[in-house]
Amino acid sequence: MKILVINAGSSSLKYQLMDMDNESILAKGICERIGIDGLFTYKPQVEGKTQIKAEPVSMPTHSEAIQAVLNALVDAENGVVASMEEIDACGHRVLHGGMEFTASCIVDDACEEAIKKCFPLGPLHNPANLMGIKACQAVMPGTPQVAVFDTAFHMTMPAPAYTYAIPYEYYENDQVRRYGFHGTSHRYVSARAIDMLGNPEHSKVICCHLGNGSSLSACIDGKCVDTTMGLGPLAGVPMGTRCGDIDGTIIEYLMGRYGYSIEEMMNILNKKSGVLGISGVSSDFRDLEAAASAGNERAQLALDKFHYEVRKDIGAYAAAMGGCDAIVFTAGVGENGAKDRAEICKGLEYMGVKICPERNAIREDEHLISTDDSPVKVFVIATNEELMIARDTKELVSK
Repeated sequence: MKILVINAGSSSLKYQLMDMDNESILAKGICERIGIDGLFTYKPQVEGKTQIKAEPVSMPTHSEAIQAVLNALVDAENGVVASMEEIDACGHRVLHGGMEFTASCIVDDACEEAIKKCFPLGPLHNPANLMGIKACQAVMPGTPQVAVFDTAFHMTMPAPAYTYAIPYEYYENDQVRRYGFHGTSHRYVSARAIDMLGNPEHSKVICCHLGNGSSLSACIDGKCVDTTMGLGPLAGVPMGTRCGDIDGTIIEYLMGRYGYSIEEMMNILNKKSGVLGISGVSSDFRDLEAAASAGNERAQLALDKFHYEVRKDIGAYAAAMGGCDAIVFTAGVGENGAKDRAEICKGLEYMGVKICPERNAIREDEHLISTDDSPVKVFVIATNEELMIARDTKELVSK
């Protein structure tokens, strides 16, 4: 079975075509600047096929972007399938499922209406995700479409974890609660961690998805019991440009002092804050490390703040679960930032974390970075959200 995985943004569309018989990638790429000037990248993973890098292609809408993808996949010279009929289904990443979805589902009218219902909860992502679905339906009529929700994995949280201490009517009437994001990534790495632990009967795993967007989750036996992001993806630890958890009084104070509208204030919190806001240098951790090494104190403060907040949440989740068997680092910073991992784990020795510097310096997709005698195992596991989307799609379509 061949599955086309789609991750649609407002002006971009990432894709992978996977052969689920052996879970291999046949081709991948991205459509950028949709609705502007259109740039198309195509990377076939089959020997002898030529790549296309940022080639100008007219893409007024997502439908033209999907058509460009399909044209490349079935191209007589550089395609990886003979015809569109070989593509059995499409799996779509959808940001917000609200309280409607606790698992992935085949897209039908009811599913589409539920995605629309979540537009206010995911105003930047859900409309774009639905555009991707609609575009595939337009150019691939009859091909099953599956929606895989970022929020679904976290719907196993107990009420004390997802309930906010505000008037309960806002939960009952408006579905205001903690939802959490990066769920497909957390689901993948928590399951892999359990495998690497030897599949114990009970496991308590803390997953650290760290990158430009960052979130942590606490998982017992592969089920989420708490996570750092909330109603939206602004909460939790500081991120590249997002503030993470702050006192709500700050919003009132700054709006009153400078006359900001709520739109201006949210733009500051989402796009001008985080490690960028503290450092004034960059949202890229590699730039921060270089600046800190050159003596930039604010860049060092940004890194210290990030490491401190992640470390604090790890401790909180160990307390929430009554222990911890493993900590997992994943995503851009988690997978590549050896120094960040070491700094985060400093001070966690009390709970049984012992990092091996030599192992931590190794770059591999999956490996142990704690010592053999460390009571809490620490892993680096490369996330694979596309594979999880493809697996869910295959399972649902096969049924």
